[in-house]
Formats: sequence, C-alpha cells, structure tokens
Amino acid sequence: MPCPCGQARRAFAGIPEFPGTLHITEISEDAKRHYHRRLTETYVILECGPDAAMELDGERIPVQPLQSFVIPPGVRHKAVGRMKVLIVVLPEFDPADEWFD
Repeated sequence: MPCPCGQARRAFAGIPEFPGTLHITEISEDAKRHYHRRLTETYVILECGPDAAMELDGERIPVQPLQSFVIPPGVRHKAVGRMKVLIVVLPEFDPADEWFD
C-alpha cells in the first residue's frame, strides 16, 4: 500500500499476541518528512544505495545495510534515497498518527 515513504507491506495488525506491526517498506526518492505522536518506529535498513541516509529532526545520518534506528514519538523523520527497510511499529500502526509540518 502507498505510504509517505513509498510502498509498504504491513503485517500482524490485530494480532493479540503481538502488540505492534511489522512493515517492509520500499523507500522512494520522494519520501515525505513526517512524525508520529504515539508510535515508536524501529527502522532496520535491509538494502540501500551508497548515498542513502536517514534524516532525524533535521540531522542527516548516512546508512548502511543492517543499521537500525529507534524513532520515538515526536521525532521528524524521513528516509533519503532509495532503500528497503523493515520497520517495527509499537504500538500497532495507526494511519491517523502520521503528521506533517
């Protein structure tokens, strides 16, 4: 499904044994900076180009495969460059909790 970052496949929504959701997301070149008020996301970089980066509250951090980032509520974030990421969202993802400046 489309998301602010590109295209996402989401799993485990509504599963009582798991309090969150897992997403495999293909980041597009036009990913949008956003934040969450309640959700914590953990990004695990699976694949990326040599110029890929994560932008966290305006700071751009170069990334490499298998690097991970915990993104607490309120942190404005955006993936920069094409990459494939695994995102663990706690609690369960809620599309109403995606905010843009």
